[in-house]
Amino acid sequence: MKISTLDLGEKPLLLAPMEDVTDASFRCICKDYGADMVYTEFVPSDGLIRDARKALSKLVIYDYERPIGIQIYGHIPESMIEAAIMVEEARPEVIDLNFGCPVNKIAKRGAGSGMMREPDKLVEITRRVVEAVKLPVTVKTRLGWDEESKIIVELAERLQDVGIAALTIHGRTRCQLFKGEADWTLIGEVKRNPRMRIPIIGNGDITTPEEAAQAFDRYGVDAIMIGRATFGRPWIFKEIRHFLNTGEKLPPISVAERVELAKTHLAKSIEVKGDRVGLLEMRRHLSSYFKGLDNFKETRLKLVTTNDPAELITVLDFIKEKWQ
Repeated sequence: MKISTLDLGEKPLLLAPMEDVTDASFRCICKDYGADMVYTEFVPSDGLIRDARKALSKLVIYDYERPIGIQIYGHIPESMIEAAIMVEEARPEVIDLNFGCPVNKIAKRGAGSGMMREPDKLVEITRRVVEAVKLPVTVKTRLGWDEESKIIVELAERLQDVGIAALTIHGRTRCQLFKGEADWTLIGEVKRNPRMRIPIIGNGDITTPEEAAQAFDRYGVDAIMIGRATFGRPWIFKEIRHFLNTGEKLPPISVAERVELAKTHLAKSIEVKGDRVGLLEMRRHLSSYFKGLDNFKETRLKLVTTNDPAELITVLDFIKEKWQ
């Protein structure tokens, strides 16, 4: 699959952008486990143009992460254009426009999936961003605002016509948030539309290698993007790739492997953000890496309260010894 001139190979697996999850350290881990392309946390366009520290920090990318996309969101055309120009200076491979985030604080002010209520404005913002930058521009969106307004088939054509290089579709409406099951039938309909020439990337509820294979085989998508299923389980990319290549499932990852992964992730987080912030931001990942272990409550508490990196390594070594 190609996004403009960027060749991602056959049936690529992409890491979805997720706020407070897909920072540089987690992107590195997912790349190590076989993600073909990763995305930054989504970046507010108004934050960028105000020089907001947190927004600007999300533009820092490293060569080992490439290929990488930086995703921006907003609802004011001029802000989106200015932000896209700033993003281009960070030299990602792709600039992605987020018209899919369903959370209230974003959607209710008209950004993210809130743009699905104003498709003409959505398309116009996209057109103007495409014209303002030289990098490939892609879009991530949903099926529509609600069950009565699933506009994705027509919207996909319109976005292609204004020059996007690829389209990612999450198989839910905004009103569904993340509830119920993702509906891939309309994603398949977009892909089968004879007018569509750009790659179609499917997203939503891919949690197993079998579901990934079905997404490619039944719905014909060019790539799949995986979000929430990677949290606490970045090795899902390796599991899926092995299954796609061989038709066989890998054995479950061992506790010892999870411990070594946690150590690597911790070291990378500290390298990128320093001891204090790097350790604090790892807490959301650490306990997730060890889900399912029996009698783990006390040890989990230590994982998320220890403030010294060396002590945390000791806790991880204890996990390896006790639960191997």
